[in-house]
This record gives sequence, C-alpha cells and structure tokens, in this order.
Amino acid sequence: MQTYISLLRGINVSGQKSIKMEALKSIYEKLGLQDIRTYIQSGNVLFESTIQDTRILSEMISAGIKKYFLFDVPVLVKTSIDWTDYVKRNPFTEKEITKIGLTFLHDKVQNPDSEDFNKIKHSSEKIEFVDDAVYLYLPNGFGRTKLSNNFIEKQLSVTATTRNWKTVLKLHDMIQG
Repeated sequence: MQTYISLLRGINVSGQKSIKMEALKSIYEKLGLQDIRTYIQSGNVLFESTIQDTRILSEMISAGIKKYFLFDVPVLVKTSIDWTDYVKRNPFTEKEITKIGLTFLHDKVQNPDSEDFNKIKHSSEKIEFVDDAVYLYLPNGFGRTKLSNNFIEKQLSVTATTRNWKTVLKLHDMIQG
C-alpha cells in the first residue's frame, strides 16, 4: 500500500467550487481509498491505495468529485517519495519560510523559457524549475507577485497548483507519521 498526497486546484477560493473536507473525505472513501486525512480547506488529501499509477488516481478522484459536486476540479497526485524529494530539492532553504511557494505541475516541462518569467517578475523574486515543480521565492508576498499559478499554467501549458512552503512541510510531516 502506497501513501499519496492529492492536491485539488481551485477549490474553496472566493466562494468558488466549495467543498467541505468531510464531504471530500467521503468521496475518497467511496472510491476505495484508505487512511484518508485532509489538511486545511484548500484540498490537500493524504491517502493510501494499492493503485500505483498517479495519473489513474488523479483521473479517478477528479471523476468522483465531478459525480458528487457536478463541477470539474483538476487533481494532482504525488507519492510520498516524490513529496520528500520536493522538500529536499528546495533551492531556497536559507530564505524566510513564509515567502516560499511550490507550484506542482501535472507534467514535467522540458527546458522552460525562463525569459518570459524574468520579464514579469519583480527583481527581488526568484524562480527555479525542477522537473515537475516550480520553486518560488516571493519576498513581497504571494498576493503581489505576477508569478501567479494562472500565469505559470499559461506560460508552461500545463495544469498546476501552488502551495506555500508551510503547507508543503506540514504535509511532509503528516506522511512521516
């Protein structure tokens, strides 16, 4: 049995696509997933499954949400091993934790054109592309950056969802037991 973390994109934001975590947990149970735990209201769910393919799990969860809530929600699923790698690969460990974000990409992006990102980012901001993730250092805060999740998705032509570093670390602690 493998431990996974699923990240739902765009739920419970400004009253849009509202899903209570208990209802979400119930959907996961109906899908046959086990040891389900949620963290905060933004769609972070830890679970166990014998299914090994994260794409199958993503599609299955997304279809379950559509069936019960009647709206589409992109779902990214990562293994606990992947998650530990994300934590280890953080290039901004010396920076203030509240200013770090991690954007998870549905697919790996080969050689992203950083010029477009450099044109719009503030000079104090930093961005690093690592496989299927984008690490962000945003000293002026998440609300002021032009390096938004929507911008990243558009530039890279891939589904993405962003979490702050505190959430990334909390979910890592949860998978550790």
